[in-house]
Amino acid sequence: MIAYNELKKGALFMWNGEPYEVLEYNFVRMQQRRPSAQTKIRNLKTGAISLQTFKQSDTFEELKFEKKQAVFVYCSRGTCTFHPAGKPSDRFTLPENEELKNKTKYLKPNTEVTARYIDDELLDISIPIKVDLKVIESAPAVRGNTAQGGLKQVTMETGFALNVPMFINEGDELRINTESGEYVERVNK
Repeated sequence: MIAYNELKKGALFMWNGEPYEVLEYNFVRMQQRRPSAQTKIRNLKTGAISLQTFKQSDTFEELKFEKKQAVFVYCSRGTCTFHPAGKPSDRFTLPENEELKNKTKYLKPNTEVTARYIDDELLDISIPIKVDLKVIESAPAVRGNTAQGGLKQVTMETGFALNVPMFINEGDELRINTESGEYVERVNK
């Protein structure tokens, strides 16, 4: 059992018979009131996100999950295909919902991901925090064109658009933070 104050970011727990993951956690203590935990949680089965406040008396069953390495293959017609690491013939598919679509825009074929299982049932896919992608389309930088803050929009090899500094050119490889969706640095290879 875990207490309300142990619900840190990334913790998995059972609440009302459903599995949840903590996305944000804030411990609140006001004058003459009992402390509470304000959380932003995601239902692992439905993907629904909600804000919940838990009190001192709340306890939860901690979820025991298993992590297995998997490899992203491709997405097509509303499903995404993966296979366990080292077993390319044992493919499995997931429906491409909004949450998975936000993750796969950072994935190119053969990218390693982590599949989380509870009792041999696939919960979700977690991707690396930082990925390296190549710029396939970029507007040229014009000298003195920094009135908009020195950013321009480029298209990455997976097809999504990203704001980057003016010195980034077509063909450059960039490191991108998948949690915030922002440019981190240019990768020298």
